[in-house]
Amino acid sequence: MNTLSIRLKKIYAGIVCLGLLSSSAWADLEADILALQKQWAEVNYQIAGKEQISAFENLVINADAVVVANPKQAAPLIWRGIIKSTLAGKKGGLGALGLAKSAKKDLDKSLMLDATAMQGSALTSLGTLYLNVPGWPVGFGSDKKAEKLLLKAIAINPDGIDSNYFYADFLVAKKRSQEAAAYFKKAQTAAPRPNRPLADAGRQKEIATALESIN
Repeated sequence: MNTLSIRLKKIYAGIVCLGLLSSSAWADLEADILALQKQWAEVNYQIAGKEQISAFENLVINADAVVVANPKQAAPLIWRGIIKSTLAGKKGGLGALGLAKSAKKDLDKSLMLDATAMQGSALTSLGTLYLNVPGWPVGFGSDKKAEKLLLKAIAINPDGIDSNYFYADFLVAKKRSQEAAAYFKKAQTAAPRPNRPLADAGRQKEIATALESIN
């Protein structure tokens, strides 16, 4: 075997090894994201009160570790942002504003990395933050920005349960109930998400309650 053949063989072997490492790292990331999704659904739909807040605080710590281990991936930032924003909603009041701002930073950074990650989930979550956070001078809330982001999320995931649910929720808040009903019904017919039965069941209950309220 000549020198060139040996060098090519070594390069090829290196590429194979890198590919295996990359695949392993990707598998680990997917497992971590699935764990965060599952834990979020359990805490959000199966726990209440002070215990729920404490559980969400612990979940933020879990998400911190996934973000640190995957600094250039959008999904961990999205999930940390979702967890922080959910915790902010549970805490309520001005004391939750710091959490909301921290969630916004995570979601903004994830959008810079990959705006289409997790089917545009960062857009949905950020839009919901803009809707629910007070506007200037207290916070960064903006109905105009909220609707723009939520519509972008629907453009990426037109048949998704969350993209349609959260835009419908925005429309209800803006007293556009008939428009909202159409998006709630579309969310209601969304295909089940693999590995997320608890989250889907919880969201479907929220959709049914919202439609009942509109009707």
